[in-house]
Order: sequence, then structure tokens, then C-alpha cells
Amino acid sequence: MIRTLGKKRHLRWAAVAVELAVVMPFLLLMLFGIIEYGWIFTVRQGLVTAAREGARTAALPGATEQEVADRITDTLTPLGVTSHTYTLVSDPIAESETVTVTVPYSDVTLLGDWFGTTAFDLGATCSMRKESVD
Repeated sequence: MIRTLGKKRHLRWAAVAVELAVVMPFLLLMLFGIIEYGWIFTVRQGLVTAAREGARTAALPGATEQEVADRITDTLTPLGVTSHTYTLVSDPIAESETVTVTVPYSDVTLLGDWFGTTAFDLGATCSMRKESVD
């Protein structure tokens, strides 16, 4: 009687091990996908904030392009994003400043090209009307 129970328990553990071996890769794929998505979402929010801060600085009277670049860099530095580029476009007719900040996806991904291509950029754009001193 005791031997029969031990054998059934052993077979049950073997079935659990096989099920775990089949399901574990999918669970790990989902886990790493969720982590990657969360990180990219965080970086994207950082880019939006950097573009907004850059546009806010550019909209101030007497602001220089170096001040805009410094503000964007200061905003992205806590995220560890160092390979960003930005463009600053002044529209004299609409009296606005537009800042676009981009970063290559391959420079911010945690998993490299594990989920596919990394040959694209993440970016954000913000426009603000120029402030005037009247």
C-alpha cells in the first residue's frame, strides 16, 4: 500500500515537471515583454516631458538654443538617455516654438532585438507659443 502511494506521487511530480517545462518559456516571454513595454513607456514619457520642457524654455524671451539643449539633457539624464537628438523650429508667423526630441530604440531597449527589429526611433514633439514682454 505504501509503495503504491509513493509511485503515484512520483508520477504526479513528473507530470508537473513536464507541464512546467512546456509553459515556462511562454511565461518568461510574457514577463520580459511586460518589463520591456513598461520601460519603453517610461522612456516615451520622459521624451514627452523633455520636449515640453524644451519648448517651455524656448518660448521664454531671450532664450538661447544652448539653454533649450541643456534643459532637454537635464530632463533625460535621470533616465539614462544620453543619445538623444532634438530639433528646434521657430515659427515667426504663429509666434511659436516647436521642439522634437528623438532617441533610437536600439539605445534604450533592455532586451535588444529579442522581440524583433530595433531600427526605429522613439520621439515626442511639443509646441508652445512664444511669450512676449509687453
